[in-house]
Amino acid sequence: MKRIVLIAAALLTAAPAFAQSVGEKTGVNSTLGISPATADFVKEVAISDMFELQSNKLAEERGNPAEKSFAATMIKDHTKTSDELKSLIKSGDVKADLPSALDSSHQSKLDKLNGYKGADFSSEFNSQQVSAHKDAVSLFERYAKGGDNPKLKDWAGKSLPALQHHLDMAQGLKK
Repeated sequence: MKRIVLIAAALLTAAPAFAQSVGEKTGVNSTLGISPATADFVKEVAISDMFELQSNKLAEERGNPAEKSFAATMIKDHTKTSDELKSLIKSGDVKADLPSALDSSHQSKLDKLNGYKGADFSSEFNSQQVSAHKDAVSLFERYAKGGDNPKLKDWAGKSLPALQHHLDMAQGLKK
């Protein structure tokens, strides 16, 4: 019986180390301006890049001329950030695991977008892009200010101007 209690206690104690922090999952960290843990930051950035690549490939097929131009820029820039993040991890400078697929929230957004064409597609795509880039700017700002990995923190700070430009571009799509 004692052994079972010890095993259960060990599992409960270890579980948070393998999960994304509750604060990052619920958005509380963003609201309070708290820097995410390195593992959470890496996971969020990787998923964000995957979502950007997949949603913008759809925009290249279905979007209007402005959206197609925007999509080409997003695909180029998010491929670059994705490659840079992978390089930081591969070099050993950052100790974190990269997700191999979208989380359910981003997959749901992509599925929704996939169901639209024409003006409905444009409206949903533009809205998703503004939202995604607001989230990304917040995430990168918070990590650049308070992240615990110096190389990743520096990379986040250097990536911010491009993300802020992406947000401005996304907001321009709605006009």
